[in-house]
Amino acid sequence: MDPPPLPRVLRLALLLLLASPAALAWKKDEFRNCNQTPFCKRARTRAPHSLDAPLSLVAGSLAVSPEGSLTAELSHPSRPRPLLLRLSALPPHALRLQIDEDYSANTPPSRRFHVPDVLLPDVDSRALHLSKPKTVGSVSTVALSSDLDVVVKHDPFELTVRRAGSGDPVLSFNSHGLFDFEPLQESKPEGETWEEQFRSHTDTRPRGPQSITFDVSFYGADFVYGLPEHGSTELALRPTRGPGVEESEPYRLFNLDVFEYLHDSPFGLYGSIPFMIAHGASASSGFFWLNAAEMQIDVLAPGWDGAASSENGRIDTLWMAEAGVVDAFFFVGSKPKDVIKQYISVTGTPSMPQQFAVAYHQCRWNYRDEEDVGGVDAGFDEHDIPYDVLWLDIEHTDGKRYFTWDRSTFPNPEEMQRKIADKGRKMVTIVDPHMKRDSGYYLHEEATAKGYYVKDASGKDYDGWCWPGSSSYPDMLNPEIRDWWADKFSYQNYKGSTPTLYIWNDMNEPSVFNGPEVTMPRDAIHNGDVEHRELHNAYGYYFHMATSDGLLKRGEGKDRPFVLSRAFFAGSQRYGAVWTGDNTADWDHLKSSIPMVLTLGLTGMTFSGADIGGFFGNPEPDLLVRWYQVGAFYPFFRGHAHHDTKRREPWLFGERRTALMREAIHMRYSLLPYYYTLFQEASVTGVPVMRPLWLEFPDDKETYNNGEAFMVGASILAQGIYEEGQKSVSVYLPGTELWYDLRNGSPYKGSVSHKLQVSEDSIPSFQRSGTIVPRKDRFRRSSTQMVNDPYTLVIALNSSGYAEGELYVDDGKSYDYQQGAFIHRRFVFADNKLTSINIAPDSLTKKVYSTECVIERIIVLGLPSGAKKAIIEPGNQEVEIDLGPISLRSGSKSVAPTVRRPNVRVVDDWTIRIA
Repeated sequence: MDPPPLPRVLRLALLLLLASPAALAWKKDEFRNCNQTPFCKRARTRAPHSLDAPLSLVAGSLAVSPEGSLTAELSHPSRPRPLLLRLSALPPHALRLQIDEDYSANTPPSRRFHVPDVLLPDVDSRALHLSKPKTVGSVSTVALSSDLDVVVKHDPFELTVRRAGSGDPVLSFNSHGLFDFEPLQESKPEGETWEEQFRSHTDTRPRGPQSITFDVSFYGADFVYGLPEHGSTELALRPTRGPGVEESEPYRLFNLDVFEYLHDSPFGLYGSIPFMIAHGASASSGFFWLNAAEMQIDVLAPGWDGAASSENGRIDTLWMAEAGVVDAFFFVGSKPKDVIKQYISVTGTPSMPQQFAVAYHQCRWNYRDEEDVGGVDAGFDEHDIPYDVLWLDIEHTDGKRYFTWDRSTFPNPEEMQRKIADKGRKMVTIVDPHMKRDSGYYLHEEATAKGYYVKDASGKDYDGWCWPGSSSYPDMLNPEIRDWWADKFSYQNYKGSTPTLYIWNDMNEPSVFNGPEVTMPRDAIHNGDVEHRELHNAYGYYFHMATSDGLLKRGEGKDRPFVLSRAFFAGSQRYGAVWTGDNTADWDHLKSSIPMVLTLGLTGMTFSGADIGGFFGNPEPDLLVRWYQVGAFYPFFRGHAHHDTKRREPWLFGERRTALMREAIHMRYSLLPYYYTLFQEASVTGVPVMRPLWLEFPDDKETYNNGEAFMVGASILAQGIYEEGQKSVSVYLPGTELWYDLRNGSPYKGSVSHKLQVSEDSIPSFQRSGTIVPRKDRFRRSSTQMVNDPYTLVIALNSSGYAEGELYVDDGKSYDYQQGAFIHRRFVFADNKLTSINIAPDSLTKKVYSTECVIERIIVLGLPSGAKKAIIEPGNQEVEIDLGPISLRSGSKSVAPTVRRPNVRVVDDWTIRIA
């Protein structure tokens, strides 16, 4: 229950305080730690196998259901009702474990919440039919696949996924006896207190304790990864408890609006994905718990359980959630990409973005007015810097009323957007979930009349404080309300919007300035009598979904939406992009951005990035340059800043630094064909655009905890400069083949750490031998104006004289590609011949996409000297080969054999033979 509403003067003072920079610094005391969170504190103090009421399989209850799943009852004499267990198999190597209470007897007033609309709708129909288990004594075994078994111990209950031949375990559940499932109670026992206090807030907890805890062990693992979102300078998850671990909090998953978050902390930030990947030289595995309540996860150091020694390659973890059910997935793969693909098979592939969204975005809180917008737009043209999207933050609205414009500063929004669109550019406006409680605001009046707001514990519309002041929040759990919200993006409802305007969802954790931990009270009520505590981490997900659906409706299903969201959950990848939130302009935050973006990619959110330069504070010019050089490789590439910072458009820092930032942005634009091809791969397989090194080199232990370098696709490796005034940097290049400097083509050996001199021009970046990277090297004002430009292919030969790569092209905006309107080519260089092969499936032929674009340059790195000409077939056309530069940057030397103007079309089959 919240305190009574604040007087008007105090409300104004609160808003002014929260808007000031001093108020936005990290305030540890505003947020709960584990010891202040009863369910976490209780679970963390338990020793292995110490539960008073361990759960066991009820004798004779294990059976195969008609649909092919394995069912059983779990119980203990002290429990008011048993638990129902269901095991099901998903191809190729996934196991689903579902556990909930049996409500057929001793029914509590409420039931536990099952998170809806996150899993793909066909997950149940794809389940395989399990065979009858073989039971010997109190152990039952059932085949999960041809090479995996599931072993269920009855008393106490324990589950293990193991190799069928060797019997080696891969994953286990409750092997340390910490599975605790607090039962819902019919009423509060006399003398027991359910309320919880934190600072000035009281959580009434009318349904009592209902937490779930269990241990999960990963075998054959060197490290575990995942669990976004938290700041970290390391890629792997560090142990949080056990020998050698200093006092530490668990990894917290609880979506919060955290101002100036710590760059290295297990504390939860804006989004939550309860998915963990384990990897070692012999195996990869994953665990996903579909639960939207607050979660705390310990990664346990060897010896945490008091054992003198632990099994080699076993990592134990402890999972704790405040509420919900067990709906968990165990994934097993021979390689880490297999595990990611299985996770994506249940939560969905990332959406395919429009071409413009992959380019550079310029944002600030706030561009003041239409004149400011025009000036920034013209500034990019004047300084020969391409960009595709200009953003408007909250100040563009009429008094923080979303879907409106401040007509004193933006009197002609449609004309403003048309001027931007004439150059092939787009705009984005912000739409947050807090609705201003103003009787003159049509959206608030409509939501109130329809009963569409989240309710407080007393049943009234919840009233919290955010940017507009007194605010209420649409109940996005309700599909009817999501449909209503989606309709608000029509041109009729969103006056002043045009087809080139897209949307930014911020503050959707949800952020509530006067709420407990700057968010909504846990005892607020949603549709279906669901408490906010049960769905908190998914609120932003549903808001993102509804907004994306709104843009889809607006475009009559023809235009791919672009929606950026700050909050996220498992499955958010289906609805758009995310970013790492309100970071700070310092070197530590630049460094931590890499593990953060890599972790998001590993857990499905491939379309992500960090604010270039840091949101808070004024970056030193050299830091800003380095951030552009790193950020040009992020999947989502946007500059953004707080309104109290100095202006930082790329041309404001002197001619030399402007040139360096221009070059970083130009580099991104030249690689747009490669990035777009990678986004297409992600939209099919879920394999992220920006990847940790070990995803491409899973057998190389030197890569396992490298959070400073990263791969872009399978072909490019880059490493940032993360220290001020750094003179040299050590870069590890994995694999046994050569790597070629992306700027000058210089070769470097693999499996070696190279000490490189730092240059202000760029960060270390390399193309992997054996790959072909497509580029477009003519720079325009925006990506839209590059559509008809010719391509360059950069071929990096391996020691066998072989290389391959792909190019994917479609119209960059519609869904016609789903009906076959795209070009997908594979380029293969072997035996001194480059061949273009069509790899688009024949089954998709309803629509056709074509282009007259040609390949105007082919650069071949690693080609033996002496080649003078190339023969193009069909046609037996002869073209010259001579030395040319790797890039078209000013002053580049001619160093690489280059086939000039072959002018073969990208849509055609052809072969170019080096003579």
